[in-house]
Amino acid sequence: MKTILLIEDNEIIRENTADILELAGYEVHVAENGKVGVEKALAVKPDLVICDIMMPVLDGYGVLQILNKNPELAGTPFIFLTAKTERTDLRKGMDLGADDYLMKPFDESDLLRSIEVRLNRISHLKPPANPVPVPLVQEDNLNRFLQETYHEGKFQSFTTDRKPHVIPKKQYVYLEGDEPIRLFYLKSGQVKTVRTNGDGKEFITGLYHPGDFFGYLSLFMHTDYTDSAVTIVDSELIYIPKADFLKVISDDLEVSLKFIKLMSSRVSDHEKKLLGMAYNSLRRRVADTLLLLQAQQPEKAIQLSRENLAAMIGTTSESLIRTLSEFKHDGFIEVTPQGFRVVQPDKLRINVR
Repeated sequence: MKTILLIEDNEIIRENTADILELAGYEVHVAENGKVGVEKALAVKPDLVICDIMMPVLDGYGVLQILNKNPELAGTPFIFLTAKTERTDLRKGMDLGADDYLMKPFDESDLLRSIEVRLNRISHLKPPANPVPVPLVQEDNLNRFLQETYHEGKFQSFTTDRKPHVIPKKQYVYLEGDEPIRLFYLKSGQVKTVRTNGDGKEFITGLYHPGDFFGYLSLFMHTDYTDSAVTIVDSELIYIPKADFLKVISDDLEVSLKFIKLMSSRVSDHEKKLLGMAYNSLRRRVADTLLLLQAQQPEKAIQLSRENLAAMIGTTSESLIRTLSEFKHDGFIEVTPQGFRVVQPDKLRINVR
């Protein structure tokens, strides 16, 4: 998780901006003036600094000068927040090494875009952090059925003594339109299945974690894949040949009947989800998704990036962040360094429309 230091003397701006950044998945430290900001920068070594210019004790220009003289902090991306629009003021900040200026009042999407650009620009200079596992999966009855069948011994021979295939993060396992030739068993890592429209917008259809099977519907129905599978982090997959999977289904009548019944249930669930997306408000869709994900991991925070969560709901990251900020203000959720947590599920379920 990237760390951002926010230095702003206006309490309302400071709190609102911090909320936006936390909901966007950043660890945020705040300071009410330049002097406190420098002290916190020395202590936490942030990945990026957002700083007001006109502040008591020490202004933003002074903060930037001090940080640039420190070997450990020199070169840290630095974004000024300012109400001053004179060219001389802008030039002074850029001459000191500022990376960007945002004029108050600024749009949250502009702020997030500027942060992402600056962090991406310097990412190659720092060793990549170990990816944080996403212990979330869209658990459906079909997957539970496959897991139960596996533990009963019917599929165990498929994965025993098979060499796992290591797939780097953000790599495609299969593409929409491909012909299915195997069942996939996720030994470690995380995988998502997605559909992409003509504009390149991604919609997540499933999330899978260790112990899950995926790619089975198209395999069983003898159709091409209707979505694509992508690794979220480095993952280990075991490939189970199509013939082996279908043999278990065809040879065991009980297994076959259960599978068909559960497939019908899955179609019904998808129809309900499509109706919800068509007629429910964004707040209702966000609430339903948070409740679903929290129910899957009641004791853990929802560790899912804002991009993946937005893709799962079918909205933009900016709209999602605004809604999450409202939920946090209303006390429905809390934001921790580990992710989101629904703290009042009943009120969220009843009050959000």
